[in-house]
Amino acid sequence: MSADSSTAERKKKVVGRPFKKGQSGNPGGLPKDLREVITLARSHTVTAINALAAIAQSGESEAAVIAASEALLNRAWGKPKDTVAIDGDSKLTVIIKKIAD
Repeated sequence: MSADSSTAERKKKVVGRPFKKGQSGNPGGLPKDLREVITLARSHTVTAINALAAIAQSGESEAAVIAASEALLNRAWGKPKDTVAIDGDSKLTVIIKKIAD
């Protein structure tokens, strides 16, 4: 094996799992500052839900009422799944393209 081919092998881009089995890609977890921001934001959940409910019930504009209502429903039930209706006469074409290495 020549020096050129061994260098090329070492420079290959790793695809898939670049970490050893059992090794974490993020051993430190979330940064402490980010965890604090998340905790602070979550402490205002009840206030935010109450504000959304108030806007949904008596918002000044129809857009505000709809946006608040959607936000409440999405948090309570999750976002609706996208669905596609295909009747019996329609043709479905699937195109699969391979991305070059």
